[in-house]
Amino acid sequence: YCNGFQIVPKVKTICLSAREQLRRARHSRTFLVESGTGELWSEMQTGDRYIVADCGGGTVDLTVHQIEQPQGTLKELYKASGGPYGAVGVDLAFEAMLCQIFGADFIESFKAKRPAAWVDLTIAFEARKRTAAPGRANSLNISLPFSFIDFYKRHRGQSVETALRKSNMNFIKWSSQGMLRLSAEAMHELFQHTISQTNTKLQIGGQFSKKEEVKGVHFLFLVGGFAESPMLQRAAQNALGRNCRIIIPHDVGLTILKGAVLFGLDPTVVRVRRCPLTYGVGVLNRFVEGRHPRDKLLIKDGREWCTDILDRFVSVDQSVALGEVVRRSYTPARMGQRKIIINIYCSDTDDITYITEPGVRKCGAITLDLLESGAVAASAGDNDKGSAFERREIRTTMQFGDTEIKVTAVDVATGQLVRASIDFLSN
Repeated sequence: YCNGFQIVPKVKTICLSAREQLRRARHSRTFLVESGTGELWSEMQTGDRYIVADCGGGTVDLTVHQIEQPQGTLKELYKASGGPYGAVGVDLAFEAMLCQIFGADFIESFKAKRPAAWVDLTIAFEARKRTAAPGRANSLNISLPFSFIDFYKRHRGQSVETALRKSNMNFIKWSSQGMLRLSAEAMHELFQHTISQTNTKLQIGGQFSKKEEVKGVHFLFLVGGFAESPMLQRAAQNALGRNCRIIIPHDVGLTILKGAVLFGLDPTVVRVRRCPLTYGVGVLNRFVEGRHPRDKLLIKDGREWCTDILDRFVSVDQSVALGEVVRRSYTPARMGQRKIIINIYCSDTDDITYITEPGVRKCGAITLDLLESGAVAASAGDNDKGSAFERREIRTTMQFGDTEIKVTAVDVATGQLVRASIDFLSN
């Protein structure tokens, strides 16, 4: 009540109006959701598929999920992949424009000798870049640091205004207040290449018909800092508006951070992932004449072996469930060996046979510490001069279904755990 008048019906009318707006927004192709996200999630059914496009400053990362019920978990249908098509591309286009006007040698010299002023210039451009929109008609002013103007006059012997006139760039003007005035067409041109590359990365217009695993996608969540750009939002709408509903959450730049926190609280929410690479190790197999090349032949103890054969753990784009493991057994090569070091190789494709083929690279190493398992001590007391030790089996278990690759190992003879570690950082 307020001065004797009841205002509850007014509040109810406002609530109904907001709900009606949300209902109408759902029937449009593009809409913003924040408070309505929970209702949207309840709309989704078992088997529904959606794309998450994380458009950041440096990269654009894409993945496709499918909702599983009744447990409410997610299945990754398209391996997470990224490319250097983020908002930095717009900054590079702006720098290229400055090089065209003032000369590449001057810009490089200015960046090296006046780094603080260069940072100020990029910050000024960043502020205007965020306000660029498809429907904007007026020009955008970018302040040039005084040190830029002074340094150019000393370096070239002419003013910045003169350089602009000689460049014949009609869409960029000089303001007497010390500013570059970029027309709407000029800003659109700076965005054009990055937007095109981003759309290519999203496989817009093609992925829904060419990729079997992403057919039937109904939603696209556009997230990340670059997703705040109205230019990118309009481009995604024009390209994908007929195929799915595009969802751009409020606080879109923080969405990935919020998701990381939620995932930390429940890491089992993604039940199945797609392996981004083919992983394996190099092994020896029996040499088969006519099938194996002669340069891979190794004769050891009177037997012919083929070297450098890739023993696959998982293949690229393979579905790997949470908790799914790969088991392999290894035997020390000599008596008294304290460590087994196994190099891990990876490739972007699965059509490989040898670790020496193009595109195959060493990416890590597994280290098995035999001393910790008591294997060396057992071999030292063996009366058969280490024959039992040579037959000792170390069984390793590798898990690929989580966010990182994990490895454990057991000494089969003693049942003791072997200290096992996997290192990808030093490679």
